[in-house]
Amino acid sequence: MHTLSATTSAPSRHATYTVAVLAVVYAFNYIDRQLIVILQEAIKQDLGFADWQLGLLSGFAFAIFYTLMGVPIARYADRANRRNVIALAITTWSLMTAACGAVGNFWQMFLARVGVGVGEAGCSPPAHSMISDLYPQERRATAMSTYNLGVYLGVLVGFIAGGWLNEIVGWRLAFVIVGLPGVLIALLVRFTVPEPSRVAVPESVDAPSIRSVLNLLWQRPSFRHLALAAGLHAFVGYGAGNWAPSFFIRSHGVGTAELSLWIAPIAAFAGAIGALGGGFIADRLGRHDVRWNIWFPAGAILVSVPFSLAVYTLDGFQAAIVTSILPVMLGATYLGPMLAMTHALVGSRMRAVASSVLLLVLNLVGMGLGPWATGLISDVLAPELGDESLRYALMIVVLANLWCAVHYFLSARTLKYDLSRAPE
Repeated sequence: MHTLSATTSAPSRHATYTVAVLAVVYAFNYIDRQLIVILQEAIKQDLGFADWQLGLLSGFAFAIFYTLMGVPIARYADRANRRNVIALAITTWSLMTAACGAVGNFWQMFLARVGVGVGEAGCSPPAHSMISDLYPQERRATAMSTYNLGVYLGVLVGFIAGGWLNEIVGWRLAFVIVGLPGVLIALLVRFTVPEPSRVAVPESVDAPSIRSVLNLLWQRPSFRHLALAAGLHAFVGYGAGNWAPSFFIRSHGVGTAELSLWIAPIAAFAGAIGALGGGFIADRLGRHDVRWNIWFPAGAILVSVPFSLAVYTLDGFQAAIVTSILPVMLGATYLGPMLAMTHALVGSRMRAVASSVLLLVLNLVGMGLGPWATGLISDVLAPELGDESLRYALMIVVLANLWCAVHYFLSARTLKYDLSRAPE
């Protein structure tokens, strides 16, 4: 078996290839995860779902098993071949995405989305661990942000493909057409991506238990606040992002095909610039003071709040959607630095589990509660505001970014001390 390892020199060709393929994997992850977002208005009309049900399908139904399965899968990945775990995960979530096109009621769709979540739980923690073994600490935020570009490529393809397929063949076939090609990506990973060696740890040394990793992370105040900040950051990101297509359809009267041509490039390119720029800037500023890995995303989301509120108060569709560029860009800056700091706090054989713990908080609070809370607030306001209830629900949700910033700054207060106590 071929193995790769991190060095302080320029990244190797194999390391670059591995991160590129993993970014493509993450793109398919997000295509299948977020396809329901652009299709949810069509599903609502066909199957008669309420907003709170749509919020559960795009959030909680996916997030609960995605997060709960993430920790044991990550524990296994810290001991086993991570590449093979990822290949099996891709196959699972791709087939379950296709199954979403055959459902006939809410609970069938709920179970299919659970299946997507179970499959996707096997993607990011093993991928994060592989990347950390390929890149030294001073380059990890950039490498993690490059991997996270897959999010925005996935959003681009998913929104455009879903928007057009919905109008051409309907939402059911859209799930099938988008889901099945993921099986080919699984084969690409299995047969072309080398498994990296574990940095600085002999293969004979077993990975620490889940409990020991949890205890270490809990004893680090910087991580506790970092995880809460990331969760609230994602609460706004998923709450606003998952409902953005429905908002523009309801409040501005645009169709899915037209909307996808606007919202997909903005979500993809502005998000990608924010993610890659966030990692790059954090790496550069962090050389002078490591706390910039926390301070930078904190400042970014504070700046984004007034622009986010403007998106929901402007009358014209084009003015509103163009204004959304800056909040999307600023909101995407955090994940690379958050993962880099999480990995810096633990040992190399703890990284997949540490990632899964961060993602558990991030996705339960963010993906699980964000879309559902937004939909619930919209339903509560609907008797008085009608279709405009979603506009005000989104304005309320965006204010959670202020609470998020508090936890970022609290995390930065103890970050240096906690890093000095890292196992490696």
